[in-house]
Amino acid sequence: MTRTEYSWLLPSAMVADPELYDPEPAGGRAVRTDARGRPRRTVRDWIVDLAAFLFAVLLALVVIDESTRINGAGAGVVHFDEAVGLLSCCSVWLRRRWPVALAVTFSVLSVFSPAVAGALLVALFSIAVHRPFPTVAAVGVAGLALGLVQPFVRPDPGTTVLASIIVGIVVVLLVTGWGMLVRSQRQLYVALRERARRAETEAELRAQQAQRLAREAIAREMHDVLAHRLTLLSVHAGALEFRPDAPPAEVARAAGVIRDSAHDALQDLRQIIGVLRAPGDGGSDDRPQPTLATLGTLVAESRDAGMSVRLDNTIGEPAGMSAALGRTVYRIAQEGLTNARKHAPGAEVTVAVGGAPGDGVTVTVDNPAPGRPVTPVPGSGQGLIGLAERATLAGGRLEHGATGDGGFRVKAWLPWAV
Repeated sequence: MTRTEYSWLLPSAMVADPELYDPEPAGGRAVRTDARGRPRRTVRDWIVDLAAFLFAVLLALVVIDESTRINGAGAGVVHFDEAVGLLSCCSVWLRRRWPVALAVTFSVLSVFSPAVAGALLVALFSIAVHRPFPTVAAVGVAGLALGLVQPFVRPDPGTTVLASIIVGIVVVLLVTGWGMLVRSQRQLYVALRERARRAETEAELRAQQAQRLAREAIAREMHDVLAHRLTLLSVHAGALEFRPDAPPAEVARAAGVIRDSAHDALQDLRQIIGVLRAPGDGGSDDRPQPTLATLGTLVAESRDAGMSVRLDNTIGEPAGMSAALGRTVYRIAQEGLTNARKHAPGAEVTVAVGGAPGDGVTVTVDNPAPGRPVTPVPGSGQGLIGLAERATLAGGRLEHGATGDGGFRVKAWLPWAV
């Protein structure tokens, strides 16, 4: 919380509390402190202290006047009351520094001089506001006990002893309760402020987590899409490099595949970047997302790249599958073909898709061991990890690993709701 133009309306204790108010804000003045590091009084504090001082003075004058007029006290008693009342009223300005000591002192003096009644009430109120309940209870009990003695030491002829005791107890309880109410309101403000701060922190963390998940999803999508396209480019570019004397028709065919793959890769990349720039704003020229119905096109692209792929799709009605499930099946097959093209070139790859609503969908990509030595292809190894995360998010599972004959298998099961 930063400083505002209304900071003078807050108590100094709340202004200096780092949980409530920033003591060293970036865009405002720091909280002023005295030589001991304690916060100085705000404008509100000065107004409250002045009002407390005037209340103590007014009550002292009324008590001294009534005591002189009704009781007929002598000059010595009057001078004693005036001196004690004056000192107690001036001591009210020190109530923020020594509230407990002043309250105990005023309680003792009130037994001998009722002129300290106003200062005593102010001190009790200050303790109830600024001190915990055990301290308030101890000082309050002491004040009530000494209040029981006062009517016997300085009796009031116009009031019975019982009435004086009852009035004293009621007034002390009212002032103490009022102070405790003010303290509870401040504690409530502290609790609400802390809850709001935690809510802001949690909201920020949730936003950061959502951004991280969105970045991971976009990175996974870019890997799935671009890895397939770029491996096609790599295969045909390598063929042209190692066979510079290839027939013109074969060179033209390879160049056409390279051109088409590069064009498709750029289109996919533009679509993903468009999502980053304008999330949720799908244009009319957005390319359709791949589904199970486009799996045949994926296999045809791989065959055009020179791969030997056998597709075994036993799902008769791909339109009955949700777009999200179809896209996940497509991405798993795409990543399996990409890995086979990189690590087992020339080997026959089998893509098997089967299942039914209620039983789930099984996707398997098998390739045997390569028939010739293969140059290691650099890779991050994140493709299969991304597939496992994608399958888990869809409620399924994914397994991958080497087979007994030196080949490799990727197998996934995905739930298919009825």
